[in-house]
Amino acid sequence: MQTLHLSSLLGSHVLSPSGEAVGKVDDVIVRLRGGDYPLLTGLVAKVGGRRVFVPNDRISDINEARIVLADPKLDLRGFERRDGEVLLRSDILGHRLIDVADAELVRAWDVELQATADGWTVSCLDTRRPPRFFGLIRAQPGHVCKDWKAFEPLIGHSASVVARSLFRRVRRLKPAQIADLLEDASRQEGADILDAVHADPELEADVFEELDPDTANRLLSDKSDQDVANLVSHMRADDAADAIADLPQHRRQPILDLLPAGIRTKILVLLGFNPSSAGGIMGVEFLVAPSDATVEEALRRIRLAGQVQPEALITVHAVDGANRLIGTVTVIGLLQADADAHLADISDQDPVRVRADTDVVDVTLLMADYNLMTVPVVDDDDRMLGVITVDDILEATIPDDWRRREPPARPEPTTPAPELGEPNDHLSPGR
Repeated sequence: MQTLHLSSLLGSHVLSPSGEAVGKVDDVIVRLRGGDYPLLTGLVAKVGGRRVFVPNDRISDINEARIVLADPKLDLRGFERRDGEVLLRSDILGHRLIDVADAELVRAWDVELQATADGWTVSCLDTRRPPRFFGLIRAQPGHVCKDWKAFEPLIGHSASVVARSLFRRVRRLKPAQIADLLEDASRQEGADILDAVHADPELEADVFEELDPDTANRLLSDKSDQDVANLVSHMRADDAADAIADLPQHRRQPILDLLPAGIRTKILVLLGFNPSSAGGIMGVEFLVAPSDATVEEALRRIRLAGQVQPEALITVHAVDGANRLIGTVTVIGLLQADADAHLADISDQDPVRVRADTDVVDVTLLMADYNLMTVPVVDDDDRMLGVITVDDILEATIPDDWRRREPPARPEPTTPAPELGEPNDHLSPGR
């Protein structure tokens, strides 16, 4: 099967039908096609110091040594890029892309095009770094390429965002993986990654919850107060409070004023606690049920608690009419109990609990000593204030630079990975 390599194609001569040199290849233009491989639509040639567009239908022969025109006449108007177009040299070669399978940023050192029934298409990318000799990059013999569909290109062309968002595979990554990408990305790369997740407010909020404070602050500084408020309103209340607290002083109140009243109240409550105390790390969304409720009713409440983080649903808190904590029972305890049993009869009547001013280290020791996945936070009258989950404790106690540490190697999958490409019949506009 016939192939072309961008590194060899760039700088090759553009010849007239009679064989006279009229210019040199400066760039290669492809059109995005949803989940399909990008299709070559033309070239950018340098002719007499001017960059001009050479469409596919004006080319009679193309190879890595030369391009032969089908017609001696060329439109010498300056090249203007159109929406949905990717310039392989300007946008891809030497630029970083997301390797979706490995969830990391890699650099493209060469691009391979393949002849198909549709025309020339981008088939794969070479991400091996070429060796350097005396400061000069030397091409490696042979080409080891990886399928184009394994990557998400980061193209800083704002007019092409709509076309590219139709097949953005980055949204398939876990929030923590996207956060890692953002922490490794440049400002422009980060903006392009955020464009991919912005259409899903819940995913965007989950990503910001995973970011380290410095990166989150940098990204939030580029957003308007209204955009920050919209983002924060989709975050867990404890993470939202942390995000607000990390903002510059002059931005906090205007953003708080833009939040819905219920969310603003939760955040203000959390902001009132010392960040190194139980109150400072607790979540204010948790599951309670009357102590005389049945197991069946408690399980029904779990099923309906779609807004409560899953970690906080591990435990149901039995309370009296004044919201005082009477006991706790785990989901496993509920599943093993008779459906008609009452919570008061199967719950731990003296559960471990902490006050809001308890130091985080003391909370950690209690959870470790009693093998707890959650611990309730109560006031002086034993009324429920919040719940601390094991992930809250991990975030509060592990080193600040934990995200920058090299993660352990992931095990190889035992079954074939799903196809990375998404079928999509949208054709981006071309010339």
